[in-house]
Amino acid sequence: MIDRTVLKTVEESIRLKPVTLITGARQVGKTILCKHIAEKHGFSYVSLIDRSERAMATKDPDMFLSIHKSPLIIDEVQYAPELLDSIEAIVDKAKYDTGHNEGMYILAGSQVYNLMDGVTQSMAGRISIIDMSPLSMNEILSRDETPFEVNFKENIRKSMEVSLSVEEVYKMVIRGNYPELYEKPSIKTNKFYSDYVDSYISRDVSQIINLKDQNKFMEFLELMSSLTGQELVYNNVAKTLGVNIRTIQSWTGVLVAGGIIRLIRAYSERSTVKRIVRHPKMYFCDTGLACYLAKIFDYRTLMAGYLKGPMIETFIVNEILKSYKNNSEEAGFFHYRDSQINEIDLIILRDGKLTPVECKAGITYGSSDIKAFARLENSDYEIGPSCLI
Repeated sequence: MIDRTVLKTVEESIRLKPVTLITGARQVGKTILCKHIAEKHGFSYVSLIDRSERAMATKDPDMFLSIHKSPLIIDEVQYAPELLDSIEAIVDKAKYDTGHNEGMYILAGSQVYNLMDGVTQSMAGRISIIDMSPLSMNEILSRDETPFEVNFKENIRKSMEVSLSVEEVYKMVIRGNYPELYEKPSIKTNKFYSDYVDSYISRDVSQIINLKDQNKFMEFLELMSSLTGQELVYNNVAKTLGVNIRTIQSWTGVLVAGGIIRLIRAYSERSTVKRIVRHPKMYFCDTGLACYLAKIFDYRTLMAGYLKGPMIETFIVNEILKSYKNNSEEAGFFHYRDSQINEIDLIILRDGKLTPVECKAGITYGSSDIKAFARLENSDYEIGPSCLI
């Protein structure tokens, strides 16, 4: 098992909360992590992939929980949201009887609407929700992971620890970051993502929406992959696919809920409304999946193609965001674009400071690449060290 930075966050949650929910997209490593925790901390483990276990959990959740006693890990819990009310009753009784109910249950499942609705309604105050990402570059390289910050001495030190050629970086972008691809190096990248997309559409998406036209949804996925690292204009996507804008907004929500894409709001210092109304920037959460959907199957094709810049930007932004999420650290993440087309790829707002970050696929650079940073000079926030990656 590749060491996961998020493990320490889960262990902290076990000490403090009665229920811990580990969510995330398919294949990010939730099951492997749960089995490791079960062995390390003495939890029993049950997966609702098992049809008989799933049937009991949905038809008689009280009986299921009387047979599988805490401390218990329930994997693929999205298949039985009926369990949540029974779990709530058990943890509340434990608190009343003994004064303690920490570390009773760990739930793991994909981020689907019916699961998250049940959690927010019945488990408020009793549960810690931890969203798990695909592997980070630091985890793949067995390197300590801390929240990204612009500290040139430290950045240079870390970059010197492992030397990667340009070709190796692009190969990593094509391969993506799902754990199975690194635990089983013989797996062919295209085969993995072909199976991934098939199972995602047939199982996860079909649970959330009534998908009448799988081919049209596949066209939507492929189009979105070509737009990674760009502002998302729903109307343009709708016109391209020949469907209404509400459908595109609904499908986009499905991709966000499933951990396939993330949206980063536009930066506005004076108005929260403007942050919401302006076009968000859209990134695929995994570049390997984005490249597969965009029909980019090898690193040479990526290096020579028009998606070279957006894919590298997506890779960089994902690594920065994972470094915060894996350490359970909070920060605001925004992009900037004004009417004069001045753009900043990423702005990090943390501790009252703005950190502008520009992402670049090439290895040559100049002052013109960071000219938009000057647009933040009149900010009420302190401007921290900025960088170009």
